[in-house]
Amino acid sequence: MLSRTPRLVVRPGSRNITAQLISYSLHGDRVLASAHSRELGKYGWKGPGSNIPAAYLVGLLCGKRAMEKKQKKAIFDLGFQAPMKGGRIFTVLKGTLDAGLEVPHAEDALPREARIRGEHLSKYAGLLKGESKKMFSKYFKRKLDPAELPEHFEKVRKKIMTSKGK
Repeated sequence: MLSRTPRLVVRPGSRNITAQLISYSLHGDRVLASAHSRELGKYGWKGPGSNIPAAYLVGLLCGKRAMEKKQKKAIFDLGFQAPMKGGRIFTVLKGTLDAGLEVPHAEDALPREARIRGEHLSKYAGLLKGESKKMFSKYFKRKLDPAELPEHFEKVRKKIMTSKGK
């Protein structure tokens, strides 16, 4: 890579999300910082590992780790993924930006704060009333009421930002 700027690579799956800061080397790429949604449990996250709030938290964690390793800039690498404004990929990007990483981007691609916090999920669960138990069974199985998702998200965000090291 001519610019020698690391790439921010995001790989969302159906159950988890991975974010990595990768630098090019003639002998193979090197991972400078990474985060995976399975790690969010260490910070108290009870929600699924692949939704919008989890995507943000993965980006925040990856960005924080990159900053701790004195990495300040990156280029966003979408790979072969189809970009969708406000989607999980751009939500991870927003998390890294909020951690302090500088990544060129279009502001209109980033999700709104209410969506990042999971307010859309909380409102939808409220509309479903009794049916929400079925629709949000994974949340209830993890002892998280979807109506309380925004507050839960904020607690985990603060825990990530105040944590030291890995």
